[in-house]
Amino acid sequence: MAFRKALRRTAIVGGGTVAAAFGVSQLMEYRRAQPGLAHVSAEAELKVPYADELPTRAAQLAALSDTEEFDVLVVGGGATGAGCALDAVTRNLKTALVERSDFSSGTSSRSTKLIHGGVRYLQKAIMKLDYEQYMMVKEALHERANLLEIAPHLSAPLPIMLPVYKWWQLPYYWAGIKMYDLVAGIHCLKSSYILSKSKALELFPMLKKDKLVGAIVYYDGQHNDARMNLAIALSAARYGAAVANYTEVVHLLKSKDPQTGREAVCGARCRDVITGREFDVKAKCVINATGPFTDSLRKMDNQETANICQPSAGVHIVIPGYYSPDNMGLLDPATSDGRVIFFLPWEKMTIAGTTDSPTKVTAHPIPGEDDINFILTEVRNYLSPDVEVRRGDVLAAWSGIRPLVTDPNSKDTQSICRNHIVSISDSGLVTIAGGKWTTYRSMAEETLDAAIKAHGLIAEPCKTVGLMLEGGKGWAPTLYIRLVQDYGLEQEVAQHLASTYGAKAFDVAKMAQVTGQRWPIVGKRLVSEFPYIEAEVLYAIKEYACTAIDVIARRTRLGFLNVQAADEALPCIVQIMAKELGWSQEKKTEELDAAKKFLYHEMGYRSRSEQLTKTSEINLDYQEVVRYKKRFHKFDKESKGFITTVDVQRVLESINVHIGENALHEILNEVDLNKNGQVEIDEFLQLMSAVKKGQVSDSRLAILMKTAEETLETRGPVSVDRSGGGV
Repeated sequence: MAFRKALRRTAIVGGGTVAAAFGVSQLMEYRRAQPGLAHVSAEAELKVPYADELPTRAAQLAALSDTEEFDVLVVGGGATGAGCALDAVTRNLKTALVERSDFSSGTSSRSTKLIHGGVRYLQKAIMKLDYEQYMMVKEALHERANLLEIAPHLSAPLPIMLPVYKWWQLPYYWAGIKMYDLVAGIHCLKSSYILSKSKALELFPMLKKDKLVGAIVYYDGQHNDARMNLAIALSAARYGAAVANYTEVVHLLKSKDPQTGREAVCGARCRDVITGREFDVKAKCVINATGPFTDSLRKMDNQETANICQPSAGVHIVIPGYYSPDNMGLLDPATSDGRVIFFLPWEKMTIAGTTDSPTKVTAHPIPGEDDINFILTEVRNYLSPDVEVRRGDVLAAWSGIRPLVTDPNSKDTQSICRNHIVSISDSGLVTIAGGKWTTYRSMAEETLDAAIKAHGLIAEPCKTVGLMLEGGKGWAPTLYIRLVQDYGLEQEVAQHLASTYGAKAFDVAKMAQVTGQRWPIVGKRLVSEFPYIEAEVLYAIKEYACTAIDVIARRTRLGFLNVQAADEALPCIVQIMAKELGWSQEKKTEELDAAKKFLYHEMGYRSRSEQLTKTSEINLDYQEVVRYKKRFHKFDKESKGFITTVDVQRVLESINVHIGENALHEILNEVDLNKNGQVEIDEFLQLMSAVKKGQVSDSRLAILMKTAEETLETRGPVSVDRSGGGV
């Protein structure tokens, strides 16, 4: 009854808003009947050849250094830079792109994984009557629809629930979300709707029940950001752009007009980071698309130029998939400090984030413990008390730096619009800064329009609306079935390959090795709990992966999903890459160490591993101490006060559990705080105290010892006749 009253109030309050806009929506309705075949016409108009085989990185470097002059040189291989390269090359411009690290190694791989217009920005646009923000949302919603169409394997609509805990909020949020649908117009993915309390809990059983009034569900898009970025760059390469990762700009090249004395940027001195070789890349136009590093390149052009970027750090965490439904996200519209927190299913895990705080520009941002705990606290506020959200459940964490365009004197990053600017310096350097992932394509179009006009380039109109990206053409939702039937892959692996590589999944499957088992026939996994296979490492090299970090972070997403699983997969990945790329033993060690350092600092392994180290206080009651000491002494038979791999192996073998010595060493090393090769009684008690407090949730040693103790106690004494003794 109460819910019906709220619904009635919602209809009264929100009805006026919808009625006022109804006429506008009807004027747009006729366009719904027009067939959505933009990609067909876009491809039909292209006069640019498409390469079936990707050029090797060596061939790309040769093209960069040997080409007399490019029309456009793009600096930066993130979403915007790759988008600029694709836009330029499909306009029939001779195009080059250089990236000092890997494609999508910065902000573009560390997003919330949403393709969205920005509900929060629409709210600000309405509340402040800000037309610019309104147009930004409208543009983003158009781009959202385009991105979902051109890369259907990497993106999909996602329903997001907005739980309501106060009656007055229901009409307020409903009117706002309906306005979001309305602004989307023909690009609305699915219409939003209201849920009763019982239905909301049925769809999202982890939700906090107390004082829940109901919920509103709206739709946005979700994607695999690093793979999407790579698809854009690879598409540009196939259309003829010379693209190279691990190629940094040392300094800009300039020419001087003999008559006016005016200097103009005419290219860049570049260095192959892997070999150290330097070469010049000449270009009529240079585009700065370096994200948070925008000002660094601008100062290469003119040291006196003022900063236009104010970096903001956004931290995300990954927790197990059981914290959210498979296909329903959650939005907290007003956290304790006024931010917005998303809680989203992604790759069978759950992402929670983000924070928003000023930071310094760095190539290696580190997620802070305070930010991780802030997100966990906000998540707890919305989940049922029955669901214990533990610090130890954080499987990975990362920080991304947003390149916000702002007044250099402003300190508040939350009030800054995520809009972008295109500027052209006196020497002709074109800079694209700011913006959002979703609008990368329209930003690239605007940038190229400005560059063509400023530099007098002869080019065709933009062709990227509806232009299918790498793997998109030929993809179908049922493609994975053919992979299972034709190659004998596991269904989970086949689904993963289809959703990651699209139509190119067959090329990966062809590289997969025979397992020697009855099933699956091919496809050896890198780690047992994830569908990534060894063949993907080989294919990653074709996709310009140069380091082990490229593979765990951006070709696969293992490092973003579970740092421990990524750590376990590293030796195998390095071995495969070493064989393919001819690495020496020294290079293999260097790659392994660099990847472990990346996981430790940038993917949250440091924060995760320090949860036990920081637990100096043993917070156990007397009975718990007695119980855990008893468990410990089942392994420490000689009362040494410590246990080693030999002690653990002996007990496990007695209950017919066999674990390799290397695996056992890793298990003990997680708990061995002083790294002396053994686990002391105090270290074990610290572990159990951390488990009790939720700081550690999945200690393999704790689970092994508990299982062994229970097995030994249930076994009981062996009878005389069974033992072979007696008379």
